[in-house]
Amino acid sequence: MRNLLVASRYAKSLVDLAQNMGQLEAVYQDAQLLDQMCRESRPWTNFLRSPVIKPDKKEKIVTQLLKDRVHTLTYQFIRLLIRKGREAHLPEIARAIIDQYFNLKEIHRVHITTAVPVGQATHELIIRKLQEALGWKQVELQTRVDPRLIGGFVLQTGDRLLDASVYHQLQEMKKQFTDTSYVYNIR
Repeated sequence: MRNLLVASRYAKSLVDLAQNMGQLEAVYQDAQLLDQMCRESRPWTNFLRSPVIKPDKKEKIVTQLLKDRVHTLTYQFIRLLIRKGREAHLPEIARAIIDQYFNLKEIHRVHITTAVPVGQATHELIIRKLQEALGWKQVELQTRVDPRLIGGFVLQTGDRLLDASVYHQLQEMKKQFTDTSYVYNIR
């Protein structure tokens, strides 16, 4: 939990500075890149979190890897994290930057899991229906396929979850059939 608090504070500082400098979009793009790197590369995350690697060595490696790939403001921010000994929090900070960007732009992130892949027309229809039903202007829909659902879908946004899958309905029926409390009411 403490990592999230540290990440949120550092992210807010960078987002505020980027907003004041008119570089919010560039920092957001960099945060997406960093988040992707942290999710896809375990060695990168281990490198950031390693207490054995000295800060000057980390700074050299970060320079080689990121100097030409990220905006100057983001690069300087990462160097600052290294100097302050906070580079281990970079994965959480990148995610927090993305979250704060979404909040600023009023973009609502929705995850939908289906048993079969969703086509482009259905994808657009879901976005339109969510916008109409909830009054949202922008929706980012992330899709995932899970054949175990059999049919239907599971929709999640923030702390809301709508499970309209066949699997869920079968599990509910199973609970009803295994619940024998009604037997006592018959006697």
